[in-house]
Amino acid sequence: MSWSFSIGHLFGSDVRIHVTFLILLAWVGLAAYDSGGAPAAAWQLAFILTLFACVLAHEFGHALMARRFGIATPSVTLLPFGGLARLDRMPERPADEIAVALAGPAVNIVIWAVLSLVFGARADMSFLSDPSATVDLPGFLGAIAVINLTLALFNMVPAFPMDGGRVLRAVLTMKMGRARGTEMAAMIGRVLAIGLGLLGIYAGNPILILIAGFVFLAASSESADVAMRTVAGRYTARDAMITEYHALHPDDTLAAATQAVLRTTQHEFPVTDPQGRAVGFVSRQAIFRALSGEDRDQRAGDLMQTGLAQISAATPLAKVMERMAAAPNDPVLVTGPGGKLLGYITQENLGELMVIAHAHQG
Repeated sequence: MSWSFSIGHLFGSDVRIHVTFLILLAWVGLAAYDSGGAPAAAWQLAFILTLFACVLAHEFGHALMARRFGIATPSVTLLPFGGLARLDRMPERPADEIAVALAGPAVNIVIWAVLSLVFGARADMSFLSDPSATVDLPGFLGAIAVINLTLALFNMVPAFPMDGGRVLRAVLTMKMGRARGTEMAAMIGRVLAIGLGLLGIYAGNPILILIAGFVFLAASSESADVAMRTVAGRYTARDAMITEYHALHPDDTLAAATQAVLRTTQHEFPVTDPQGRAVGFVSRQAIFRALSGEDRDQRAGDLMQTGLAQISAATPLAKVMERMAAAPNDPVLVTGPGGKLLGYITQENLGELMVIAHAHQG
């Protein structure tokens, strides 16, 4: 995720923090310090950091459960409004999706139970509403317990992107298939979001309105994504690949690459060796950067990007989309025997295929 940076690895996943999370910490700390001095600021920051440690545990609940089904989690990112575990893919079997979805809230329930039932922590939420207030350790732990219970219950609301929305989608999938189940779950999520937004307007609560907008957009996005993947299931890479293009060779000069930019409408140019094998790609941006530099003796081989994904023409388009999701700005090379380039796929022409497919479906 852009605007985020890594702070380490845990259980094989890259743990990242979004820069806006640091802005949240600074805002909370400064507001508490201004109201109650250093002790209040320390309690407020300790609470936020502990809360987000619980959010991180919630996300790793999802990640570790997904691992049981052979699904990797490349990264977990902390955001101001929660966390995001980026799974390689969503479980296809409804029972697996339910297990992965429930694993996160289950972690919060365990934290609440340990703090409340084992340690007997008592809730003291006063320092949350009053930035100048401080609290003793039992009250602090009690507040953490209450927040964890709240997180678990809130996440079970049956609306995307909350875990309850994924449980609802999985249950509906058992009865009506994944595409239709997602459509129904997304519709329910949008209705709940509208109700939450109206409640926020009535109560004059901007936070509820923001959450409602986020839920509405997320539900719509999930529905569109699954619909696109359902359509993609009927196609292979052969159906989506660009087959008419101008290719460069590693020894082509910058002048030759510039002429290719002028003569075509391509945004990128495959680079092939004399046997027609794909060796890389040169983007228009790379050519423009070279033109603005001092070294005009560069050749296509110096400008090209290497290490791009290569697939066969028979690869299911859904698999192509998974690869492109990991590197959305990179084209995917479609190659034949011996690595000979048959064509390539970009996000742009993949989107065009989806538009055409939906039009034919309609």
